[in-house]
Amino acid sequence: MQPNPDLVRAIANRYAANLRLCLPIRRTSLQLARAVHANIITFGFQPRAHILNRLIDVYCKSSELRYARELFDEISEPDKIARTTMVSGYCASGDITLARGVFEETSVSMRDTVMYNAMITGFSHNNDGYSAIKLFCKMKHEGFQPDNFTFASVLAALALVVEEEKQCLQFHAAALKSGAGSITSVSNALVSVYSKCASSPSLLHSARKVFDEMPEKDERSWTTMITGYVKNGCFDLGKELLEVMDENMKVVAYNAMISGYVNRGLYQEALEMVRRMVSSGIELDEFTYPSVIRACATAGLLQLGKQVHAYVLRREDFSFHFDNSLVSLYYKCGKFDEARAIFEKMPAKDLVSWNALLSGYVSSGHIGEAKLIFKEMKEKNILTWMIMISGLAENGFGEEGLKLFSCMKKEGFEPCDYAFSGAIKSCAVLGAYCNGQQFHAQLVKIGFDSSLSAGNALITMYAKCGVVDEARQVFRTIPCLDSVSWNALIAALGQHGHGAEAVDVYEEMLKEGIRPDRITLLTVLTACSHAGLVDQGRKYFDSMETIYRIPPGVDHYARLIDLLCRSGKFSDAESVIKSLPFDPTAEIWEALLSGCRVHGNMELGIIAADKLFHLIPEHDGTYMLLSNMYAATGQWDEVARVRKLMRDRGVKKEVACSWIEVETQVHTFLVDDTSHPEAEAVYNYLQELGKEMRRLGFVPDTSFVLHDVESNGHKEDMLTTHSEKIAVAFGLMKLPPRTTIRVFKNLRTCGDCHNFFRFLSWVVQRDIILRDRKRFHHFRNGECSCGNFW
Repeated sequence: MQPNPDLVRAIANRYAANLRLCLPIRRTSLQLARAVHANIITFGFQPRAHILNRLIDVYCKSSELRYARELFDEISEPDKIARTTMVSGYCASGDITLARGVFEETSVSMRDTVMYNAMITGFSHNNDGYSAIKLFCKMKHEGFQPDNFTFASVLAALALVVEEEKQCLQFHAAALKSGAGSITSVSNALVSVYSKCASSPSLLHSARKVFDEMPEKDERSWTTMITGYVKNGCFDLGKELLEVMDENMKVVAYNAMISGYVNRGLYQEALEMVRRMVSSGIELDEFTYPSVIRACATAGLLQLGKQVHAYVLRREDFSFHFDNSLVSLYYKCGKFDEARAIFEKMPAKDLVSWNALLSGYVSSGHIGEAKLIFKEMKEKNILTWMIMISGLAENGFGEEGLKLFSCMKKEGFEPCDYAFSGAIKSCAVLGAYCNGQQFHAQLVKIGFDSSLSAGNALITMYAKCGVVDEARQVFRTIPCLDSVSWNALIAALGQHGHGAEAVDVYEEMLKEGIRPDRITLLTVLTACSHAGLVDQGRKYFDSMETIYRIPPGVDHYARLIDLLCRSGKFSDAESVIKSLPFDPTAEIWEALLSGCRVHGNMELGIIAADKLFHLIPEHDGTYMLLSNMYAATGQWDEVARVRKLMRDRGVKKEVACSWIEVETQVHTFLVDDTSHPEAEAVYNYLQELGKEMRRLGFVPDTSFVLHDVESNGHKEDMLTTHSEKIAVAFGLMKLPPRTTIRVFKNLRTCGDCHNFFRFLSWVVQRDIILRDRKRFHHFRNGECSCGNFW
């Protein structure tokens, strides 16, 4: 029996009317859409395309992509509307892989500008600027005309990856040629692009020129221009523009200024801007409070943060987003009970809240508590896994970080570049060079090799695995460098004894117009310390306040004192300590004691050790350094006294441990180790090596035997059993000829081992790389990269 056309039309109209009620999306939208869908299935109604497309649209906008995809797959020939809806839905959820799959399965003849816009916007919103630009070029090549929305989206993508002025000008010209240049949204995007590529003042002027020539400006126009000034450190120009804005638009601009100050570490200026905002009668909103709290959290202003907290509670403006900021405030100030209490009282907790709490425990080093929270979380997203994997790596749990990365993949989460970054950091902790190489290969295969976060992690990984040449290579291939990239390379070169090159890279960074931060200055001071570059180190330290307005911290002073002491300039070091703007901390006295150990300055070393005994009596390093100083001068009674003091206080010496990776397996050795299955063979090989080296002129330095032993032969035997020598000998036995030996040690290597490896590298004609607690030593042809300055 033929169905009545009028009845079919009436039913279809009723379904369409019900689905229209679902948009815009409200709390009841999904429930109503599912009811309509169920009714269609129950009565066997065959809906036309517009009904199915609307259902798919509601499911996508309600984040129910599984239902949307099931419905989409049931359509024998989905039209361009259904396909575009699926692309937009996947992009909005962050699943670019599935979005790209639907897009590429759609024939070119079925595509239109709207579908290209959806895919370009998806790439842009998911921070894949290169793919967005590539698709834009492909779109034009295939004959599709970009519209205003296309240019706004592709310019937003360009802002993510723009490197030079030429790119800005090319896209600006294309927008003007198409007639889109006068559209407010496109002009706003152009202002943003010029601002983000402001490597020279002329580009910031170009941004301002576009802004001034806009026929119509909206709130976003003003905010984008002010944000451009703020991101380039031109706060005065930003404030000037703020003064002439319409009062109704100022709240967003104020928020941009406050956020900019906070991001630059200018917390007092940020709080002053808040005071101006309040005195002008402008109401603080849900975006202002988190910035203020972030300023308080980062600057350690707990009391002020509490006052803001109380102020908001009194005004009854307490919001869900503000709760998350408060959690960060209290945990960053070490108040974990308060942070957890706020979290527990939150009326609604989403993944943002859980991730904020997890991040708090991870970043403060409370890994045990972080693991419990991670297990407690019923729902996890890729960010959750990223926080935990990176946190484990940054707190020294590299092996657990790698295991969790594998677990994440087994759970069905596709790793993004940030997740790979965490896994690569884990390899850096372990010195797992082979694993790190494998991750690098996977990044290239997947297309994440241009990622900044992964690239920076690779620089550090290769450096910590002793392969500084590959670290340099990765640095040179990153398409868009940031200060973290430069910091990573400077640190790598400094650790490997290339102090002069580290200084050259720092100077190159300054020429590129990148302003150093406190981490940059710390890394370049460390590089100078490792290489004995006293004059350069002092110059860079002085530049912190005089040029960059960065107050030196305890860590910067410690590096300066370390530099002076290692160069034997103890009177200068004492002068620095006396002029400190704070009481000397343990880090300061440790730097002094370490320098005294190198130069045998017993008098000053005893003073530094005494200070450390009072500040950190539980730290084994102080006792061992002082004991070793006494041992080096044969004062065995004093050695016994220090070790007795250590025992009486319950302080245990950290056991020396060295390890080497052979065929993806890590072999670990302790001093006098006999537990390894091949220990006997290794010791026999070491004895043979020792005989050959002594025959060629090597003389063991028994002054590094730190026990009162009469027999010189016994002393030489004790030196032979140092863990790093065992590991190197094992590597020589197991690794193919001409393969570099890479050994890692948890403590500083001794002078005899250092001399032994220098001589050994000449005898066996092999490169030996040793990473100890302080730095890397590259032994080749009888020389070390540190120049015997470590």
